[in-house]
Amino acid sequence: MFFHRKKKVKDVEVTATNINHIAFIMDGNGRWAKSRGLPRTIGHREGCKRIKEVALLCLKYNIRVMSLFCFSTENWKRSKDEIDNLFKLLEQFFHSEIKELNQKGAKIITLGDLSPLPLSTQEVIKKAKEITKNNDKFILNICLNYGGKDEIVRACKKLCLDVKNNTLNPENIDEKLFESYMESKELPPIDCMVRTSGEMRISNYMLWELAYAELIFVNEHWPDFNEESFKNVLKTYALRDRRYGGVK
Repeated sequence: MFFHRKKKVKDVEVTATNINHIAFIMDGNGRWAKSRGLPRTIGHREGCKRIKEVALLCLKYNIRVMSLFCFSTENWKRSKDEIDNLFKLLEQFFHSEIKELNQKGAKIITLGDLSPLPLSTQEVIKKAKEITKNNDKFILNICLNYGGKDEIVRACKKLCLDVKNNTLNPENIDEKLFESYMESKELPPIDCMVRTSGEMRISNYMLWELAYAELIFVNEHWPDFNEESFKNVLKTYALRDRRYGGVK
């Protein structure tokens, strides 16, 4: 699935990258399990293992921010058993990996409304954030109960409230000011968004932040995404010509 009009991906050497923020839609855990005659829970468990591996690859290639779409506002439509399992896996991930991530200088942040999550999950996330809050080498942004439209709507509500309270002049509203009301205001724009499992859509994921991102869709299911897959993404990105509406 990796190709380029002028140069083949396999011919590109990756020694460094100018990606500052990479985002992933970790798709295909259930299909990976089904193809092996396994329950979906095993697929999610295997997918969870890739998170630390890919985070360490980001550190290896000097990528400062990694965002992960872990649970969307639409995922509540899934069965209760699957949802409960997903949150248990998330808790297990932090229990087992937070020490190493902290040692590597990773700062854990989240986007999305965490209040509907199980209290135990909220506590584990809160602790992980507290432990890593002073780290500045790498940001691991986990999107939970998150939707891109929902983030924009909530930003609009906060902005409108300030206008209503006469603390904000509508004439002063521009893109930069609007971004200051977004949950992601401290993150740089996304340079590269990767979706696994062959699906070609962004599924309400960080809509504002993806405005000028390069979109890369790979055939591997997320549990199969490895260092070679990651390097192919970096090679594909290196072949993209980012003009931001200009002409070169």
